[in-house]
Amino acid sequence: MAISFENAIGMREQAMRLRADRASVLASNLANADTPGFKARDIDFQAELKARTTDSGSQTLRSTHSGHIGVADLGLEGSERLYRIPSQPSIDGNSVEEHVEHSEFMKNSLEFQVAFQLLNSGFKGLSKAVRGE
Repeated sequence: MAISFENAIGMREQAMRLRADRASVLASNLANADTPGFKARDIDFQAELKARTTDSGSQTLRSTHSGHIGVADLGLEGSERLYRIPSQPSIDGNSVEEHVEHSEFMKNSLEFQVAFQLLNSGFKGLSKAVRGE
């Protein structure tokens, strides 16, 4: 009987990839905290995970010309970026609030570690099944 990695690890891989994408977005927000006019972005984790794990939610982009920029070149990779609404807007139009971004980054980091541990436990279970333990 063949072992299916998809059945064994489920949505853990997608959750971990999405957490990594969100960490990148939050790091970009922190890096641009002093850039005038920069708008803070975020990812709705629950909605994106649901879209990535169900066939009905997956959408593919296609180009109609060889000169079009691909999704991978833009760094989007399927995640919809939402704008964060600041509680105290700045005069220069920047919507990054460092304390909010730091807390969201740390929260996402902890959730990434949990996703990694769950993925790791899935692989440990697979290795035990292969060895017959």
